[in-house]
Amino acid sequence: MHGKILVIDPIATNRIVLRVKLAASHYEMAQAESIGDAMRAISTNLPDMILCADTLPDGGPLRLTKRLQKAGLMGKVPILVIGAVGSVQDRLALFNAGVEDVLQKPIDDRLLLARTRSVMRAYASASEWKLRDGTSRALGFAEPSAAFGPTETVCVITEDPTGTEAWSKSLAACTKAALSACTPANSVHADSTGKVPDAFVMLVEPGGNTNTLELLATIRSHAATRHSSILVVQKETDPRLGAQMLDMGANDLTSMESDPAELALRLDALMKRKRMSDALRDTMRSGVEAAVIDPLTGLHNRRYAMPHLARIADRAEQTRKPFAVMVADMDHFKRINDSLGHAAGDAVLVETAHRLRENLRAIDLVARIGGEEFLIVLPGAGLVNAKKAAQRLCKIIRNTPFEIPGQSVPITATISIGMTVCDPSKTTSQIVPPSAEALLGRADKALYGAKAKGRDRVTLLRPAA
Repeated sequence: MHGKILVIDPIATNRIVLRVKLAASHYEMAQAESIGDAMRAISTNLPDMILCADTLPDGGPLRLTKRLQKAGLMGKVPILVIGAVGSVQDRLALFNAGVEDVLQKPIDDRLLLARTRSVMRAYASASEWKLRDGTSRALGFAEPSAAFGPTETVCVITEDPTGTEAWSKSLAACTKAALSACTPANSVHADSTGKVPDAFVMLVEPGGNTNTLELLATIRSHAATRHSSILVVQKETDPRLGAQMLDMGANDLTSMESDPAELALRLDALMKRKRMSDALRDTMRSGVEAAVIDPLTGLHNRRYAMPHLARIADRAEQTRKPFAVMVADMDHFKRINDSLGHAAGDAVLVETAHRLRENLRAIDLVARIGGEEFLIVLPGAGLVNAKKAAQRLCKIIRNTPFEIPGQSVPITATISIGMTVCDPSKTTSQIVPPSAEALLGRADKALYGAKAKGRDRVTLLRPAA
């Protein structure tokens, strides 16, 4: 099943018609005749969406939202109201109460199904954000949301910016977002500040099906605009086109006859959802970075380095090109910590990481895999070039003193490097290539040799088979 839908309608025929239409699209259906029946059903099993008639024996949709609010469920399940809610004040009251949409009868079947799919997708994403946010807060990772943020921007896409200027001004008067207008050709370009709109309002001309769908697909696929919200406003109602646009990624759909205040409420809801989606992506991005980046040096950590080393080894096997693996370790690092303190030791590690990174290629891997231990991998480097690179790194660490905050005299430090080289071109295909762990073990063993021979040097373990 795609989801569970609760239909609340006192008329059995209406419930049956909706059940037949939606069950055919593999939705699980539940029915209620009143708000009381609905609340009992919801307390047992929360649906994924509610379809509510505009008139009920024990109240109306507004009373349903109040009951859900009191039960702590408002906002957890989307509500679509079906009926003849025609007055502007009544529609605004419903949108202000948190209703997702108001669908006037008669309802086109394609539009009903497309709106259902669109709303469920949106709420599934919002639920995921809330779940992740709750987990982050429980772990102490999430920070409170800022009370104020930059002004959100909305771009009205229209073939005739001049002809729709009065309409745009009416909308601008009802929202705090900054409105601008653009033609379809300029819709996916950033403004002068490099910012893309938080939301688009697409004014759809009659008969412009092909161009309109192509524009929607472009906005949704373009890297700069794919996360922007899209509100489609049809100048002439076209259920078939509206359903297509919802299924292609439009977030909301209405007509140009809608009151500007209603349009503003729809936009505000879309931008609020976008802020939540943006926060989810930022949280995930930050979580991934925190998982694979060493917070002190900014280098990748062991969790990232070992799988990446394995990929480099696989790539070398395919291309039959060599690569070098090094383990570098600061010499007598404990003396620095003991004599100058851990802050001085941290400063040396940070500067060492910087020197390693700055003196290697962008394709080379540099990672901190231990307290004062670094893993270096040089793709495409043979024995001669790898040894030269390692000796250059030792020289750079040795010859440039380290400035320590609070210390008037810089200190010197050295580094030892153990190295192994793997050259698939010199082995037969029957030989199993060494694993990432085996390669690290070889380089680590070579490092022990460098330490035993007096430190501040490069020691090579024979090239790996």
